[in-house]
Amino acid sequence: MSPSKPTSVEVRLPSRMGYEKVAMSAAAAVAKLVGFRDERIEDLKTAVAEACINAIEHGNRLNEKLSVGVVLSAGEDALEVKVIDDGKGIKKEPAKPDIDRKMHGEEDPRGMGMFLIQALVDEAEWVAGSDGKSSYVRLVIRLDKDAE
Repeated sequence: MSPSKPTSVEVRLPSRMGYEKVAMSAAAAVAKLVGFRDERIEDLKTAVAEACINAIEHGNRLNEKLSVGVVLSAGEDALEVKVIDDGKGIKKEPAKPDIDRKMHGEEDPRGMGMFLIQALVDEAEWVAGSDGKSSYVRLVIRLDKDAE
């Protein structure tokens, strides 16, 4: 089932670890309705979870008075996800981590989330809010019609 015009679903999450699973489920449900293959849905779920965890932990700094917004917009051939927090955003594009150094304990094992997100979706963009808050990450994953 492909929507003839973009369809949007919005979810508000508390800034508490574990609630990223709600966003994962919502993203998976919308992707399934649009016709994504299971493999792409798994990629999407992982990317959305990572983006939500970053928003909860780094954007909102685990402040439970703040929430994380997730907006899923389904078009005919792609799904766009915006994960919005009250943080300032990042100042530059993420650097590619040195996976070998991380695996050998020479670097902090954390810090792979943004790299992972970029590897799983077709587009990833981090946008700092113009007011010094309300930053977001925008993810786009395209429907692969030829793989069916």
